[in-house]
Amino acid sequence: MTTLLRSEQQPDNVRRSICQLKQQLRQKIGDVDALYAQVRESVVMELAAARYEEAQSGSAWPQLSWQAIAANEISEAQKAHIRRRGCVVIKGNFSRTQALEWDASMMRYLDDNDFMTSYRGPGDDFFGNLAASRPEIYPIYWSQAQMSARQSEAMATTQQFLNRLWRFESQGKRWFDPDVSIIYPDRIRRRPPGTTSNGLGAHTDSGALERWLLPAYQQVFRHIFNNRFAQYDPWDAAFRTEVNEYPSGTTTKCSVFRTFQGWTALSDMQPGQGLLHVVPAPQAMALLLLRPLLSDVPEDELCGVEPGKVLPVSERWHPELIAGLCSIPALEAGDSVWWHCDVIHSVAPVKDQQGWGNVMYIPAAPMCDKNRTYAHQVAQALAGGVSPGDFPREDYEVNWRDRFTPAHLNARGRQALGLTD
Repeated sequence: MTTLLRSEQQPDNVRRSICQLKQQLRQKIGDVDALYAQVRESVVMELAAARYEEAQSGSAWPQLSWQAIAANEISEAQKAHIRRRGCVVIKGNFSRTQALEWDASMMRYLDDNDFMTSYRGPGDDFFGNLAASRPEIYPIYWSQAQMSARQSEAMATTQQFLNRLWRFESQGKRWFDPDVSIIYPDRIRRRPPGTTSNGLGAHTDSGALERWLLPAYQQVFRHIFNNRFAQYDPWDAAFRTEVNEYPSGTTTKCSVFRTFQGWTALSDMQPGQGLLHVVPAPQAMALLLLRPLLSDVPEDELCGVEPGKVLPVSERWHPELIAGLCSIPALEAGDSVWWHCDVIHSVAPVKDQQGWGNVMYIPAAPMCDKNRTYAHQVAQALAGGVSPGDFPREDYEVNWRDRFTPAHLNARGRQALGLTD
């Protein structure tokens, strides 16, 4: 049996390690071309089905009401649809009035602290390997609006529902607690009317090179690397909570396991206005993992993967995935948008945007040992008003007026930071 190259730390010679790993994977898989063809056929068929849904109903995205989630009225068929697409829009996660109030308070918070005058531009080059790489994302973490949403009962109800879409007990272990999610402070996007933007190229987060080399990820994707694609389940949490991305200096990374990435809309959004797109097939990750093993890819490359950056998806290497990108539907402020942690996503370009395009990024990151450790670090960052550990140390908010502080935490917030049982 072939033993794969494993590296808990980023290799000193990345290209040499890629060559070695590719040789080992080919030996382990056997007929790589046949496996790739099998995976590609599965993914392309799923994307065709998503396009059909989009043509029939206006969107490939499953859509649920938050009220139905809170009332436990979501059917097994609806849950299965979310698992199939790897994404979901939750209508009315917060009232439109509440979301617009938060948006206004965010604007006051930025203006009162003169942010746009002091802003120095992006603190890293995390998206630098994408053709479109300058999203309007700002390093603000501790506003009253963001933290109120993060520690709200409405958000906790949503996160619990999403976490329970996963198989969190397997291999004789309970991988996470689906009913408690940590607070994972992320940034904001503010895009004013009239904006012309190139958007953000297609990619996945939560590790790039790591998805091939990390021992825990090799376990996550064991059925793919063992040529048993039919047994691969992207919703099985086994070993995902043991993944630790390579240290990356000042570059953005993710130290937690997220069942879903997500954001909450702070403004109404219409199609064609630079909206989020996804490839609505979570098993497409298998295609990304196998594509570099084909003979047309240089032996020391992984289709554009670079250390410390996102995993890129491109027309050159993945044309069927780029063709499969599907937009979110029209949204109202207060709706939330969610996608599986493996799902490929992008932000479409826009010219002369009509209306605002404002969001706050809030994921679902269920409590487990890995996430609890980071939650304790978040509590310390909150106390000092500094940037959280997964992001560049820009620390704009340290001395800002009206910053959220530990004194503002409610019981849910304290639990989500691991400060209570």
